[in-house]
Amino acid sequence: MNVITVKTKEEAAKKAVEIIEDVLNRGDLKSFGLATGGTMEPVYKELSKTDLDFSHVTAFNLDEYVGLTAEHPNSYAYYMKEKLFNQKVFENTYIPNGSAEDLKAECNRYEQLLSDHPLDLQLLGVGENGHIAFNEPGTPFTSNTHVTNLTQSTIDANSPYFENKDAVPTKALTMGISSILRARKIILLAFGEKKREALNQLFKGTVTEECPVTILQNHPDVTVITDLNDLS
Repeated sequence: MNVITVKTKEEAAKKAVEIIEDVLNRGDLKSFGLATGGTMEPVYKELSKTDLDFSHVTAFNLDEYVGLTAEHPNSYAYYMKEKLFNQKVFENTYIPNGSAEDLKAECNRYEQLLSDHPLDLQLLGVGENGHIAFNEPGTPFTSNTHVTNLTQSTIDANSPYFENKDAVPTKALTMGISSILRARKIILLAFGEKKREALNQLFKGTVTEECPVTILQNHPDVTVITDLNDLS
């Protein structure tokens, strides 16, 4: 794994955009995996300021809350429009439909789309408990897109974006770990001491489903951008 240590999230965003730009300019970015949350906001802000052309790129988002429509202000579909899609045009943008009547069928549909458009580059964050996307501890490494129950720690971490903890959905649709690992290149961003244990496990721990991020040890092309020192 390549590690880039930065002092600020803004510096991290610039580094991430440099990598994205390089892949795009080489003609190797046809399918781009996107993530959400506070960690990604500086990246999308920086991307929006560039003249990079994504009009021939298909975008896929990692996950979406079950029960929220795309118009709900706390949905990830709404987040992506506000943070990136209103500023940058993509050929196609795909986000799991959290309000689908048949969630299993929606998962199968999304996984087929991912098979049809293999990811060239995937942006990732990591949870305090080591989850990637919404793949909580214990998720099989062989998992494809599926419905997941969110742990209390994940609900607590996401609660600042809602009126209160009771308003946070308890389920989500998420790309599986196997789905994520098929990406040719992965950029993982993580900031703050709360993420240190997860990154310590990534760099120094055993590969275990109890800490999903550790599976990235087995991926051939991962760049970690972080403000934490003494990791690798």
